[in-house]
Amino acid sequence: MIEFSYPWLFLLLPLPWFVQRFAPAYKIKQTAVQVPFFQQLVSLSGEQPNQGAVKLQPQIWQRIALTFTWLLLLTAMAKPMWLGEPQVRTQFGRDLMVVVDLSGSMDSRDFSVAGADSISRLTAIKQVLAEFSQQREGDRLGLILFGDSAYLQAPFTADHQAWLGLLNEAEVAMAGQSTHLGDALGLAIKVLTDEAIRKPANNAPEFKDTAEKQKVVLVLTDGNDTDSLVPPLEAAKIAASQDIKIHMIAIGDPRTFGEQALDMSVIEGVADITGGQAFQALSSVELTRVYDEIATLEPSQFASFSYQPKVSIHYVPIAFGIGIYFILYSVVMLRTGYLNCCYLDRLRSQGQPVVINKVKR
Repeated sequence: MIEFSYPWLFLLLPLPWFVQRFAPAYKIKQTAVQVPFFQQLVSLSGEQPNQGAVKLQPQIWQRIALTFTWLLLLTAMAKPMWLGEPQVRTQFGRDLMVVVDLSGSMDSRDFSVAGADSISRLTAIKQVLAEFSQQREGDRLGLILFGDSAYLQAPFTADHQAWLGLLNEAEVAMAGQSTHLGDALGLAIKVLTDEAIRKPANNAPEFKDTAEKQKVVLVLTDGNDTDSLVPPLEAAKIAASQDIKIHMIAIGDPRTFGEQALDMSVIEGVADITGGQAFQALSSVELTRVYDEIATLEPSQFASFSYQPKVSIHYVPIAFGIGIYFILYSVVMLRTGYLNCCYLDRLRSQGQPVVINKVKR
């Protein structure tokens, strides 16, 4: 498919006609023989004197060639563009960072499953997150695992299968036995902030990732924060200043004591400061209901843009015009040479002498 960058230039198509119609013909002055008895010649011949001028008129083939060449020139000036195959560019809706607690208490087998024995808290999280990720088409998912320290298990990616593979590799206590919730929140904020800074500034506005304004953190924990460098509530204030929303999901029995006890005041405080929600789940059914509610609060945003690459082919009509010129020039030269030869042959057949002067250079 072809489109023109400057189609309005085709309005100049009748310009040569206007020039020929209204502009005066070009005149060339030539010397003439002057005689003192001009009036006598006029009276004897009976002709009326007038201005001596000859206006050259192009032949039909010349008119056609000039018109076609002018059309090719206008076509090249209008800059024809060849449209390639449609390309689809995906626009992601959100950057959703999932933060999972891997402390020792996540191995507790107190999550009830319908029609089966109880499973561990981490196993329940993996199962529900597998379904949750399928509902987040267009969103980029990241994964942070934390215990004694926080680690980035998976940077933001739209490949949800690869993300699930990294989640399934997580095991209880692989990051330590404690629950450093504040440090995990701090790492999530850092990753989200660095991701926004790395976005290219020269992208077209229609292709920019809207995730800069849709940054969400989903935290799953079953214990109380223990000796984090940054307290969870302070980390929440930093997240709020960066327009990062944090949803907190408390997993486990709230009646537990010690480090495994759920500090709901901290969990609810983090969610309130950042504009998120705090949830509590004691079974797989409740955890699934929590994810459904989060999907309602943070609907997946997905868009794609279709565009066609353009390649300028203005040189094609120019090449055609040059080719027409050389073809016509060659035809005229061959025709002129042929007529000259025929004229000389006629003179020779009539017995008239033919003298060809050779010019020395």
